[in-house]
Amino acid sequence: MKSNRWIDPAPFEGARPRVPWWVWLPGWVKLVLAPFVLLWLAVRLAVKVAALVVRYPLAFVLGVGGYAGYRQFGLSPLVLALLSLTCGLAIWYGLNRDSFLRHGWYRLLTEWRRATVYGPQWRTVMRLAELTRENRGREYRPKLRRVRSEGWRDKVRVRMIPAQSPEQWEARRENLAHSFNARSCRVRVLKPRVLELDLIHSDPLSRPVAVPPLAEIGEVDLKRVVVGRTETGKPWRLKLLGSQVLVVGVPGAGKGSVLWSVVWQLAPAIKAGLVRLVGIDPKGGMELGQCPDAFDKVVYDNGPEAVALLEEIASEVKERAARYRGVRRLWAKSTGEPFTVLIMDELADLIAYQPDRNLRERASRAVQTITSQGRAPGYAVVGLVQDPRKEVVSFRHLFTTRVALRLDEPIQVDMVLGDGVRQRGAAAHEISENTPGVAWLKEDGQREPDRARAFHVTDADLVELGVYLAPATVHEFPTSGEGRAAA
Repeated sequence: MKSNRWIDPAPFEGARPRVPWWVWLPGWVKLVLAPFVLLWLAVRLAVKVAALVVRYPLAFVLGVGGYAGYRQFGLSPLVLALLSLTCGLAIWYGLNRDSFLRHGWYRLLTEWRRATVYGPQWRTVMRLAELTRENRGREYRPKLRRVRSEGWRDKVRVRMIPAQSPEQWEARRENLAHSFNARSCRVRVLKPRVLELDLIHSDPLSRPVAVPPLAEIGEVDLKRVVVGRTETGKPWRLKLLGSQVLVVGVPGAGKGSVLWSVVWQLAPAIKAGLVRLVGIDPKGGMELGQCPDAFDKVVYDNGPEAVALLEEIASEVKERAARYRGVRRLWAKSTGEPFTVLIMDELADLIAYQPDRNLRERASRAVQTITSQGRAPGYAVVGLVQDPRKEVVSFRHLFTTRVALRLDEPIQVDMVLGDGVRQRGAAAHEISENTPGVAWLKEDGQREPDRARAFHVTDADLVELGVYLAPATVHEFPTSGEGRAAA
């Protein structure tokens, strides 16, 4: 039985056709505007050609030069010129490898990767990663600005679209890394609306970093103590004056490398009496006992003697601060008093794992006093710990410089370095077991973390350090007359 009910047809869901506005202009207006339009198109074409020349200067010079040489001299001279160029590059590589890589190979690699990786894939990756937006039929897409290859990483500068935040890019780091055939991706903010993506291809810190000879260490700058090398090849400079340092890592992550790198670089100042080291090693001296001559005072347990030493240092901090009141705001060499560095290996054994509650609370109060008040009068704390949880180190905020070696869990990265740092690429939980001493570090006020590796201090280096810092023994030899009388 057929129904007589009227059913309304579905509304038209197709897109409304859009007609360009210039179609409606009168013919004479189009004729008048035609020269200006042609001029505008010519200028736009010239700008695009100039941009291609700027982006691919080597390809442009080689292509135009090769074509001109072929037209002028023929094929044989061109082949001879290419062979001569190859020989010249080989000689350049042999004489100065770093200069060849920086000014030659990396520039060629930059143009190659932009032409074969980033240029062709940029639009597709941006769309699939949902980093584009559409408004009134117009697509807003992040602009690829500049590409610089350094071999182990590509630095890709990007201009974000309006109403976009860096957090949206940080949430898609893994997508971008896999899309551009990289091992990992980090996001750095250069200025408003401008980001730089670090697309990592290899690890420049895979090999140990040897310590410099003690004889080559010059004057020690306590604000820039060199303890290793960053992944960019620059020295890793650790701030001690005006800072407190917390080093966190699982067993075998390389906390000893950071510790002894600090002592190694301070050795000339220790020998000259400008720096004093005080140490506490609850492991019975397994770490600090390797070079006891470096320390003015050292305790090898976490009992009453260690707590007494902490309280003594805390009293010194208050006493020196009282003497500096109204005289100076920060310690300096001119005071004639040594800069004191308190090194605590396994800090948790003193402030968390100590079974005696009274000793535990006394130690915690003393450490908090030193870390909170010791910056100005010339006292720095280098604390090493395995577990960064708040229940273990409740005053992590008092350490202004934090170093994250290899960690167990991703959440621990933000515990040590601060909230959101892991999203910006600080993957301390992914550090390989085969690279002890590799760490992520961050100072207060610094948004982007840095990656570095501490010096590899061997047992033989510690023996050399002990001999260097050992007090000199003065031998008194008898005079010739005394020798004959004794005979």
